[in-house]
Amino acid sequence: MKQESKQRSQEQEQLAATAAQQTTPREFATTEELLRHDAAQVEVPPAVADRLAQSLRNEPKPERSWWQRVFGR
Repeated sequence: MKQESKQRSQEQEQLAATAAQQTTPREFATTEELLRHDAAQVEVPPAVADRLAQSLRNEPKPERSWWQRVFGR
């Protein structure tokens, strides 16, 4: 009986610690920092990644700038 109550209290402590981690607000100095944090937490679905890659492949190549055309780069 003692062992069971001890185990329950440990489980409750773990749940409380997990809940505290999840509800702790976090402030970001910049929007970029927020987006990087979000990107690290969220996995992009494979279908979305495939569609994005296909879309990028279909984009036309950018024209060379005037100075590259003039100086032959």
